Amino acid sequence: MNTPPNTPPSAPERAPSHGPSHAPPPERTVRLVLVAPAMSAAQREARFDDGSAVEPVRADPVCLGRSARVLTSPSPRCRGTAELLGLTGAEEVAALAGCAMGRWRGRSLDELAAEEAESVAAWLSDPDAAPHGGESLRALRARVADWLGALESGRVWAVVEPDVIRAAVAHAVGAPEAAFWRLDVRPLSSVELTGRAGRWNVGLGSVLSRGTGPTEPVS
Repeated sequence: MNTPPNTPPSAPERAPSHGPSHAPPPERTVRLVLVAPAMSAAQREARFDDGSAVEPVRADPVCLGRSARVLTSPSPRCRGTAELLGLTGAEEVAALAGCAMGRWRGRSLDELAAEEAESVAAWLSDPDAAPHGGESLRALRARVADWLGALESGRVWAVVEPDVIRAAVAHAVGAPEAAFWRLDVRPLSSVELTGRAGRWNVGLGSVLSRGTGPTEPVS
């Protein structure tokens, strides 16, 4: 059938309206505070961690918001530090374990340098070296980087091994492998990483106060 002359074309059908359109909410930021464990016998004697407990120390409890998650490395000194800080109910995370040191576990670097100097030199200079039969430093950094990349948004406090903190900070700023050895992590010190979509900022100068302790807003 022919269309009658002077008849305007039909208007295109419109999708039903469901109210005003809104842009998706912005992606939330991860706020991560990494806390080094308190002093242990192995650390005081400059030995690789052997599972020794944390030494008794006065520490002020940390006040967290209700929404904060609390994690620890699966080592006695990190679990003990979490308890000292009043971080109850902390979840142990295997990905936050310290570098597996194999047969060097519990030994001092000075002892090892006297016994197997070439192996120690290789370990200090080559991030892929694992002469102790454990984990290489490159593997540690990759493991920590994968964990950071999988973090969900929100506040997270984690009591972790010093080498985990070094690996996390080096990854966050895109530092070369050699930077791992340039990062000093003192007992009960903390560092804050904030990030979104794989981009991280590092907050320097964070301290665990001897007065009221660090606080976060209650949410």
